[in-house]
Order: sequence, then C-alpha cells, then structure tokens
Amino acid sequence: MTVSGLGWNTRSRTRAVCLAASIVIGIGGVSACSSDNHAHEDTPTAHTTVAAPPADAAYATPAAAVVHAAVTETRVPYATSTIGDPSQNYGDLYLPAGAQRTDSIPLVVLIHGGGWRAKYHASSFDGLSRTLAERGVAVYNVEYRRVGSGGGWTHTFSDVVDAYNSIPDLIAAYPQLSSQNVIAVGHSAGAQLAVWAATDRRDNVALGIPETTFRPEAVISLAGPLDLVHAFKADHNAAEQVLGGTPEQQAERYTAVDPIQNIDPTVPVLAVAGTADTTVSPTQSTAYVAAVDRDHGVATLELIPGATHQSLVTPGRIGATRVLDLIVNAAGDPELVASGALQGS
Repeated sequence: MTVSGLGWNTRSRTRAVCLAASIVIGIGGVSACSSDNHAHEDTPTAHTTVAAPPADAAYATPAAAVVHAAVTETRVPYATSTIGDPSQNYGDLYLPAGAQRTDSIPLVVLIHGGGWRAKYHASSFDGLSRTLAERGVAVYNVEYRRVGSGGGWTHTFSDVVDAYNSIPDLIAAYPQLSSQNVIAVGHSAGAQLAVWAATDRRDNVALGIPETTFRPEAVISLAGPLDLVHAFKADHNAAEQVLGGTPEQQAERYTAVDPIQNIDPTVPVLAVAGTADTTVSPTQSTAYVAAVDRDHGVATLELIPGATHQSLVTPGRIGATRVLDLIVNAAGDPELVASGALQGS
C-alpha cells in the first residue's frame, strides 16, 4: 500500500446530438456523499459554491455536435438491460477537436455522485470533462437514474453496468478512441458505482443487475464510500434510500454492490482521499486498499493533506490539480495505476 501526501461545477446549457438508436453505448456524494449538510466544509480555505442543477430544458439536444473551443461534445445514449429512461440513460462524450488517429485517444468513463440522489446531475462535471478533453483525453460523462428519478434499487446500479457494457459500441462508433486505454473515475457515490461495477464478479442477474461484460483497465476512486455497511453507519439516509433498507433488512443487496465485499484482485484501483474530508471519511479508502492487499490485489492509496470532499473536484482548491493530473496520467497509461507509479508523478 502506498500513501502520498477541480468541481468543475460549471453548467452547460447546450447539449449535443443523440446518435441513432443503433449506437448503444462513473464525481457528487454519499451523504455519505455530498449531502447538503456538508456543502460548506471547505470554508476554512474559501467558500464553496455549488451551482443548482439545470432545468430539464437544459437537456434539450440540438441537431449537431457542439464544439467548445478545442472540444467537441456529443450526447450518446446507452442501451439498458431493462426498460430505460432516455432522458437519463446517456453519456456526454467529450473529444479533443481535430483529426485523430485510430485507436489513439484515451477514454475516461466518468461517474458522478451526489448520494445517489436525483438532484445531482452528470452536468455538474461538464467543466471537468471539457478540461480533460482539452488535455487530450476523451470523456464519457455518464448519467444514470437516481433516487427520486426512477433510480434506487436496482436501476441505479444496473444503469452503470449497462453504461460500462456499452463502451465497446462507443469505441466502434468513434474509432479514434483507444480500446486499450479506458479507465473509470468516480467521485463520492459515483466512486462506489465505478469501483463496484468494474470489480464485481457475482452473479446478480437474479437480483435484476446484469453481468458486467466490459471492464476498464483501471479505476480511480475519489473520496469514495467503498464500504457500504460503514457508509450506512455514517449516514443512514443515503445508503438506506438507494438500497431500500438497512444492512440488516437488505443484507443481500448490500453484499451484492458493496465494493469492499466484491474485490477483484485483477482490476487496479487508485483510491484518493482528502485528510480533511468530513463527508466520506478517508478511512473508507484506507480500509478498502488494505482489504485489496489482503486479497493480493492491486490497489494504491493517495491521501492528500488538507483536501476535503469537494476540494478534490473544485478548481483552485486543495487537491484539484493533483486529481486532474492523476486522471490524465492514468488514462494515458493505465499500467501506472497497476504499478503504483502515479505516486510522485
């Protein structure tokens, strides 16, 4: 285990075209991830402003891809294994502008958080997605159903698996994307989803969750609640809402989607946490990495001194630049996550 010591919260009112139906294709909180109670936890450094989610009208899709300076943005729906919701089952694909060679652009699958709650949207990371694309990395910023918008058990979880499983179709539609350089990144509740969907090896079909058929080369967890039982103890409401009960009432569900109970030693995970995070304790990351170590897997811990839950993903705040660099470097060479070489990079 190695220890070392951007909220790109801008909102875009412009959205891009959905591909034809023939094309199918995990940052936010648990209150355990970005609950309203912790909206100002960064105030010792500077006030944190969280923009309100856009109105539904903001999701209207014009007839052509939108170009933001050097970045092209296109809305791409993903197929669902159950009856889906087109207004939520999609990802926004951000590509560096200009001609690109086949199989040349690393891809980040970005999973937002927000306590699995409907009031938090993928659009909260539009700015991060553009910033990454400006640095030469493609981003598929995934939206999924959440508690209050048709999500919860099981749709929140099956949607993220479906989004993962659609990545090969996305790469086929955009051949400039690299099939060997695909990583997943999630923040807070999105980190739980990103890590679990990549590492789960259980047969959850009987529970209504499809099998994961596509797995990223590596996963980065940013302030993730990677032990759902302990996350429930810290904040009953968020975990209980998304899973439909307590760990005692819904033991099978917690077991099915809890990252720390579904470790895959072959999937490299980088767990990043701020030492000043009062929303999701950094012990969630340290405990997960220790559990992976015990299973002889590949996981690395990076604790960022003074960083809070939101500062990791808020430009200009503690840890934000480091997080951006970690994502870009890992996407360019996922083996850096497996080897632990990102530390000090």
